[in-house]
Amino acid sequence: MADRIGFIGLGNMGGPMSANLARKGFQVTVFDPRPAAIEKLVAAGAKGAKSIGDVVDAADVVITMVPDTPDVEGVVLGPDGTLARGRKGMLHMDMSTISPAASRRMAEKLKEKGIGWVDAGVGRSPAHAEKGESLFMVGASPEDLARVTPLLNAMGNKVVHCGGPGAGIATKVVNNYLAMCLNQLNAEVFTLGAKLGLDTKALFEVVTSSLSSNDHLKLYWPTKALKGDIEPGFALDLAFKDLSIGVGAAKEAGSPAHVGSAAREAMIRARTQQGLGQKDVTALLTAAAAEAGIKPPTL
Repeated sequence: MADRIGFIGLGNMGGPMSANLARKGFQVTVFDPRPAAIEKLVAAGAKGAKSIGDVVDAADVVITMVPDTPDVEGVVLGPDGTLARGRKGMLHMDMSTISPAASRRMAEKLKEKGIGWVDAGVGRSPAHAEKGESLFMVGASPEDLARVTPLLNAMGNKVVHCGGPGAGIATKVVNNYLAMCLNQLNAEVFTLGAKLGLDTKALFEVVTSSLSSNDHLKLYWPTKALKGDIEPGFALDLAFKDLSIGVGAAKEAGSPAHVGSAAREAMIRARTQQGLGQKDVTALLTAAAAEAGIKPPTL
């Protein structure tokens, strides 16, 4: 008998991923604080729940895709969460970007009750999630990986097993550390180019055709800041949270984080001094250009 799925968190990523599960024949019960998000998933074939507890009661595998570490802890460790209401043999798969240390702690607590844990960090964008083309960085035992693989294949097209519980989100944090630092570097490079009077299109062609190339710049920036659009696909506030987790992880590990710390400070300035936290991460270009006293360059 196939696992019954509970999905908590129906935002830009969780919404389309859970919809793919429902459309592909999985029995899915969903919850989100926003009733409209639940209604949208019910229309896609899922069953709506009134609370986190209702999801846990109805599921064999509970999936969380929520904003931050405290949100996951609320679902896992809260009075109506997986630890309190879950049953031996259940599994919790967290797909949020959270602290690796917190992920490992929750895995250990659930293990004591006979509940499995999988951390499956998600790569790529909401557009990929819509098409079922997400990438997953997975931390799990071989047995739990086998159990969730059909779910991951329904939501994405690439699964990388990174190791045991905690390894998936740690990989995501490291990957995001690079991605967020590259966003800051992109902002500085194009601002400097504009200050030096360079043609933005020519600079873009050179950078994307040379060893300086990076996928954030090649694939994402032309659709956002370099097009003059800083409405959020991935909000700067979330990028700041992800990078803060990475810098914190580096500090805990005794590993240097000079560029990461500098990029984080730049994000703080963009959020607090210019109020760009709810704009797209590429709004770092807006902030850098403002510091230079120029308009943000566009293609």
